[in-house]
Amino acid sequence: MRRWLPLGALVLTQIGYPLTRGHDRATLVTVTVVLGFATALAHAVATRGARAGAVLVVVTAVLGLAVETLGVTTGFPFGGYGYSTALGPRLHGVPAVIPLAWTWLAWPAWLAAGTVTRQSIRRAALAGLGLAGWDLFLDPQMVAEGYWHWHDPDPHLPGVPTVPLTNYLGWLGVAVLMMALLAVLGGGPVARLDRHRDAPMLALYLWTYLSSVLALGVFLGLPAAAGWGALGMGLVALPAARALGAVTGRTERTAPEAKA
Repeated sequence: MRRWLPLGALVLTQIGYPLTRGHDRATLVTVTVVLGFATALAHAVATRGARAGAVLVVVTAVLGLAVETLGVTTGFPFGGYGYSTALGPRLHGVPAVIPLAWTWLAWPAWLAAGTVTRQSIRRAALAGLGLAGWDLFLDPQMVAEGYWHWHDPDPHLPGVPTVPLTNYLGWLGVAVLMMALLAVLGGGPVARLDRHRDAPMLALYLWTYLSSVLALGVFLGLPAAAGWGALGMGLVALPAARALGAVTGRTERTAPEAKA
């Protein structure tokens, strides 16, 4: 039961997002990101060891900071953008919490992809897609709050005029790179999947998907972003949910036979 507590705390903070405004909402975003980072890292260390946790931080948070710094300085690979001061202290123009957000969902995305395929190259590509799909929800939501903005958001997805297509392509490239590095540097401990131990992270990934569709589509007034996110992130979330459902069904059918 204790292994589910961090996820429960994270879910509660996310539920509070539509209920807050202004400075309180920005503070809640920061708390949520830090909690999400801690939840993912703690799980990686507890289930794969300290080395796996260190690899996860380097590949996602450290590389994430480097890429974000490059992005705000040169416009590559996401397009020209800049952060406001709403999310707290900044490093090289990047809020300190932003690199932690890469870790927060990179780890659940990696594990979710592992339920669909075990082949390392396909898994890295699928996990990268699963992480990049999250940004179809994230960027429109955060731009709407004024946490960052794009200098020239054209061309853009229909119904989402505030975020350029270059951002999503940049996210996909960086996300796949991160997952490939995680596969190579993490080795066997990171590659292995244990559906029992990894259940909280798999639940986190699916919760993020479903709650984002609901929040953007119903509470935050961003129906187009909700639709694009449902489509993009769903390319990984839905197959992962089907794979987990199939395993659960087989387990339930086997249990009575074992008793017999």
